[in-house]
Amino acid sequence: MATAADPRPRVGLCYGSSTCYTEIAAEHIAAAMTGYAVELLNLAHTPLRAANDYPLLILGIPTWDYGELQEDWERVWPQLAEVAWPTKTVALFGLGDQDGYPEWFQDALGYLAREVRDRGAHLVGLWPAAGYRFTQSRALAADGDHFLGLALDEVNEFERSEQRIRAWCAQLDREFRGG
Repeated sequence: MATAADPRPRVGLCYGSSTCYTEIAAEHIAAAMTGYAVELLNLAHTPLRAANDYPLLILGIPTWDYGELQEDWERVWPQLAEVAWPTKTVALFGLGDQDGYPEWFQDALGYLAREVRDRGAHLVGLWPAAGYRFTQSRALAADGDHFLGLALDEVNEFERSEQRIRAWCAQLDREFRGG
């Protein structure tokens, strides 16, 4: 919902970040969403129920070690029940290490996507899985050809992140606007 002061649609960008890479990706995504009023919500300092203030959400989650949740997300996971997911359009992005952890690549993204979808959120922002190197991922959509959100690998493909973010944000603009 836009306001009189800022007519752009409001987006809450919620993320957890232990090593700053997810935070940096969130900042780049916010900057690329020029047609939107994006507010960054660091889950280390903000309760997840703050997501109720936004009709459009972008959720960012890194996968840790062997397919584990990042600690901010782990802490707020029970708060998922406090968000009115059926009223939300949600896009997700994840960070992972496809070479170091190929059998758990982007698993946390998959856990989060399924959790919010099962609670009634409308998911957008599927991302092609072609070109990534992994053996298994819980973040794959049913078609097996797409991730349930943007997959970033700041360890092995840092140089591809900026282009991926730009392309994904252009896709989100169309999907957020119903196109």
